[in-house]
Amino acid sequence: MKSKICIVYTHHKLGDLIWQLPYIKAISVHHNEKIDLIVREKTQAKNILKYMKHINKINYNNFRKGIYYWIDVIKLIKIFLEENYSHVYILDKVNKPAIAAKISGIKNIIGPGIKRQKKWLSGKNFLNDDDWKLNYSEQSQKLLKINNINISDIYPNLEFEIKKIDIKDSNFVPKGKKIAFGIDSFEDYKMWYEENFIELAHLFYKKRIFDFIYLICGPDKSYIAENIIKNSKQNYFIDCSKKDLQGIILAIKNSSFYVGNNSGPLNLSAALDVKTFGLIANDPISELKNSNINPITPNEYVDNVWNRNREGMKKLKTIDVYNYILENLKIFGGILIAYFLKHKVGLDFHFFL
Repeated sequence: MKSKICIVYTHHKLGDLIWQLPYIKAISVHHNEKIDLIVREKTQAKNILKYMKHINKINYNNFRKGIYYWIDVIKLIKIFLEENYSHVYILDKVNKPAIAAKISGIKNIIGPGIKRQKKWLSGKNFLNDDDWKLNYSEQSQKLLKINNINISDIYPNLEFEIKKIDIKDSNFVPKGKKIAFGIDSFEDYKMWYEENFIELAHLFYKKRIFDFIYLICGPDKSYIAENIIKNSKQNYFIDCSKKDLQGIILAIKNSSFYVGNNSGPLNLSAALDVKTFGLIANDPISELKNSNINPITPNEYVDNVWNRNREGMKKLKTIDVYNYILENLKIFGGILIAYFLKHKVGLDFHFFL
């Protein structure tokens, strides 16, 4: 009998979903089948994952609590019965999808099995209860390992067809060199200050690194973009706060590099294979070890320590960020120059001046 696979992931943050992409693909490869995905609507997965060749269908469930708990369980049961899945993989320790799968009579229910979840699962290979201390990526790695599922690449990679994005604003992608600043975060204590971004832009501009800068932020933090534009008195900023996620992706893919706070767009940029720099002062960089993000930290930074006071971001000095990125671009540029010389391909050298 042909396997029919569903993967459930309940966390609402875009960055958390991106971290799971290698494991979603690994499960698909293991079964040699496309998979269906059930995630929260807030992730906008239907927009950002629609070009992933190993994903067949995406359903939304909001995984609410309180009086809505069983309403969402019933919605899951309806999907499971309609689709008649042979396997349901749950990539976190939430009970709700495991309960729904059990009620639906699904034979293969695989999940971390941390604490009470294990009684709803079909197998006997579980994570230890202490494994909840692992980050989400590490939990999924261990889950797949104990179920003999090989992971060929642990770095998130997002396939996206940029040419199919319909942007009515013709000025959104102007001619010239563009970079992107990720200026907000779901948690305020992870945000660098507006004046730092203004100073960094000024330093880059003097070095002719860019002609325009995309300011990446959500509509609820649009005031940050507005303050940067107003206080800088410069017209090289492009406010992206009113763009949907496809517009954000278009901005990032049209940028030479991305520098920003630890947030969903930072992970999105790295998964889109854009050179990405993360501004980290108040949270662990160890969480970024399975990504292509280049973390920039203050002097005397200590890893695996959480500081929920935004003042800690002031330890990350603008000049240090500028020097780190500039040096990194020179190294990156040197590698590119060597490649292009070897293959006799043209290169725009002024970007690395």
